[in-house]
Amino acid sequence: MTKIGFNVLAWSAVVSDEIMPIADRLKTIGYDGIECFLGSPDSAAYKRVGEHLRSIDMEATCVFVVGKDESPISDIAAARAKGLDRIKWAIDRAHDMQSKIVCGPFHSAHAVFAHHAPQDQEYSWCAEVLRAAGEYAAQADITLCLEALNRFESYLCNTMGQLSRLVKAVDHPNVKAMFDTHHANIEEKGFTDAIQTIAPYLAHVHISENDRGTPGDGHIDFDEVFSALASINYSGWLTIEAFSRNDPDFANSIGVWREYSKPWDIAEKGFQLIKQMCQKHGLDKQVGVSPSL
Repeated sequence: MTKIGFNVLAWSAVVSDEIMPIADRLKTIGYDGIECFLGSPDSAAYKRVGEHLRSIDMEATCVFVVGKDESPISDIAAARAKGLDRIKWAIDRAHDMQSKIVCGPFHSAHAVFAHHAPQDQEYSWCAEVLRAAGEYAAQADITLCLEALNRFESYLCNTMGQLSRLVKAVDHPNVKAMFDTHHANIEEKGFTDAIQTIAPYLAHVHISENDRGTPGDGHIDFDEVFSALASINYSGWLTIEAFSRNDPDFANSIGVWREYSKPWDIAEKGFQLIKQMCQKHGLDKQVGVSPSL
């Protein structure tokens, strides 16, 4: 069943008890779950937040990145091994939260570039690491959803064509793909072709405006996005990912230098946009909200 989520990175990159009242308010808006960044080391906090979500009938999905010294495409075997260990750590934290999804660009180090285009050997190294990660994720019934990023944040996977190649090479049922409208707006020729390309592997979607503010306030063609998702009978999460400077350390790390929209405005207006688009394009029959909303 298609569900609507909101990434709490708009408030904080740290999983802590402070997320609980945010989840409570998102629940009143109508959200089915929240998405959290896996980075903070306190495993007990993940369990507490997961238990709280369960108590209010919400779910969690998770997003995750790897750094330079733990990249699955490193030419140093020890770094690739460290990358696998780090992904396993993320799977453990997602399991603590009772999440079934870990998404993100952990196929390679975020914002780390080489002086060459992506190479066949890098895809092979990456596939080997992610296949092992998929085996580990399967034990917890977790799906790893790889993300293509724009050219300013990654060089291995910018398009759905490249991402399809990687997921196909991994060849594991617990390793799939996600689609992010913000990155696709930069890298793809059109949303329809991109979504149809990734359709065999698609398991998660980020609804993000071109400026990372409120979905519907920018120039992303959400009519095309939702029409394409309906055409492939997509039934996974529709999760808003928008950013702010509420968490300065995180904002600085991803180049967020100004406020785009107030987080609660994003949450309220973004939810309305998703409902309207789902109803318009026939996805409302699968969305976990009342048809009368």
